[in-house]
Amino acid sequence: MSRATDLTKTRRKFLKMLSASPLLAGPGLLAGSFANLLAAGEVTDKRFLGWLDSVQQSDEVISSPEQALEVMDFEPAARKALPPAHFGYLATGVDGDGTVRANREGYSRIQIRARRLVDVAKIDMSASLFGTKWNTPLVLSPVSGQKAFHPEGEVAVARAAGKKGHLMMLSTVATSSIEDVLAARGGHVWQQLYPTNVWEVGRAIVKRAEAAGSPAIVLTVDLQEGSNRETLFRAEREDKRECAACHPSAYTGDARGRGRGGSGSFAQYAARKPMFDGLDLSKVTAAHPANMNWDFVKRLRDTVTVKLLIKGIVTREDAQLAVEHGVDGLVVSNHGGRSEETLRPTIESLPEVIEGVAGRIPVIVDGGVRRGTDIFKALAFGASAVGIGRPQAWGVAAFGQAGVESVLEILRRELLTIMRQAGTISVDKISRNYVIARGA
Repeated sequence: MSRATDLTKTRRKFLKMLSASPLLAGPGLLAGSFANLLAAGEVTDKRFLGWLDSVQQSDEVISSPEQALEVMDFEPAARKALPPAHFGYLATGVDGDGTVRANREGYSRIQIRARRLVDVAKIDMSASLFGTKWNTPLVLSPVSGQKAFHPEGEVAVARAAGKKGHLMMLSTVATSSIEDVLAARGGHVWQQLYPTNVWEVGRAIVKRAEAAGSPAIVLTVDLQEGSNRETLFRAEREDKRECAACHPSAYTGDARGRGRGGSGSFAQYAARKPMFDGLDLSKVTAAHPANMNWDFVKRLRDTVTVKLLIKGIVTREDAQLAVEHGVDGLVVSNHGGRSEETLRPTIESLPEVIEGVAGRIPVIVDGGVRRGTDIFKALAFGASAVGIGRPQAWGVAAFGQAGVESVLEILRRELLTIMRQAGTISVDKISRNYVIARGA
């Protein structure tokens, strides 16, 4: 949806709100004039634009991280900085992008119950995962191929995560190695896992990450064949560059190994992905095997010596099965709306997953998080931590490490503000008593 369309809808909502104001309810001159404007229908927007535009935020794209008022300010800056196909890859969902929108809109259906007369002079925002204490419960979810957004890619993100004290997850198909990212972050990087359809390849990735010092493996299970990423495909049509200049093969596949008309092999696709360096990929056809099941999870559990989490669980039943199979934690995720068009936001999947694990293992949630209030709501529904994907990529695309740092700082500041406003002096005080789901 275009920003112009958003602004038009915002104006119309604002006009409707004003029409209900007591100031305009009487017979006075102001009320009469406004009624005439409303009666003009579509003309209302045009005649009212000048005054309304004067009180709205400027549409200008920020030119430095310091100018950002919210994390969404980084999206147009990233769009401006990136070629069309690269931004399309970052922005795309599935089919009509409905699940991308649903992730965001899910948070708007949750209200916060604020308590008063609580001493909030001191706020403890810390959270713990597997015995490690973090300054905040904010986590950087895995985002692949970040050198498509910035020359330093995941290393710049890792430096920002280290400086701001946040946990980071690294994609299997990242454009930086686990060793380089761990060094840039200063430890505390979890390795996300696409195991491929060849067991020996997946096992090698696990053992490399463990040897490097990664304290957790995060198996992603929500990315199946057939994800129709129309926004990406449309963006590729607008990009007039020769892709072979950056991508050495003709393969145009994604993390599942699915090409869109390309002739290259998975090995050619993986050539720019350091986690596949030195591995025999001759029999690999996809990063995510279509036949992966709970027997695979058991086999992986017997292989992994560090913590093992599953990313992509969205139901009570699967949460229960994960616990039964010895998984150490879960990430409620739908790949940011990039894996399937279920139209179900992750924040609405979270409560049943929390019910399924019954407090036995920690649960992280990502998808659609754009505000500190979103983090608060997810914590209130039982999440141990909350992940962000696109916002970190917007930040690094627009301004490198400084952009990611600013994104993290804005969200930290907003979370601190809502914790004070709601009367919660520590993260463990944020409970279901502080939220109401509209329609519930």
